[in-house]
Amino acid sequence: MGKIIAGINMTLDGVCDHTKVTPDDEVHHHYDQLLREADVILYGRITYQLMEFWKTILEKPTGNQSMDEFAVAMDRIPKIVFSRTLRDVDWKSATLAKRSLEEEALALAQQPDKRILVGSRSLIIDLLRLDLIDEFQLMIHPVIAGEGLKLFEDIRDRKLLKLIKTKAFHSGAIIHYYEPAEKQIGN
Repeated sequence: MGKIIAGINMTLDGVCDHTKVTPDDEVHHHYDQLLREADVILYGRITYQLMEFWKTILEKPTGNQSMDEFAVAMDRIPKIVFSRTLRDVDWKSATLAKRSLEEEALALAQQPDKRILVGSRSLIIDLLRLDLIDEFQLMIHPVIAGEGLKLFEDIRDRKLLKLIKTKAFHSGAIIHYYEPAEKQIGN
């Protein structure tokens, strides 16, 4: 079976907005490694279009090794984009989803040892509601945004999670790794 991993950056107050946090070299290196170990990443339209920034870094490297390496990893990983408005994508490693999120996630998860990343807030919420997330990797940055879209603000059902581990960064950011507690009960 494959593993569906929800990974996202957020502030202390739960806001998921790339403009509210400032990743450093160590954070970029972490996500570079995560992308290199994954087989595919699922994005919604908005996040996908934000990630297209990394194509510009490929075309004109910054000289910052961690950013440039992250751009290469982002270019390499296959991306499946879920959108009701995009008609095509011009990143050669990206394709528009042809099935629903649930159908696509289930099909990918049926493949042995497949590592499926989910990098969009909306998709994480939808997959959480479907009980299809096997692991959460929530990087919490030491910032209070004060406003913005919160990761779990639309979740109304109680979800129990089990902390697997944490990883601290010099910047003060901490990744919390969780598994759904319900999946642990059956093991």
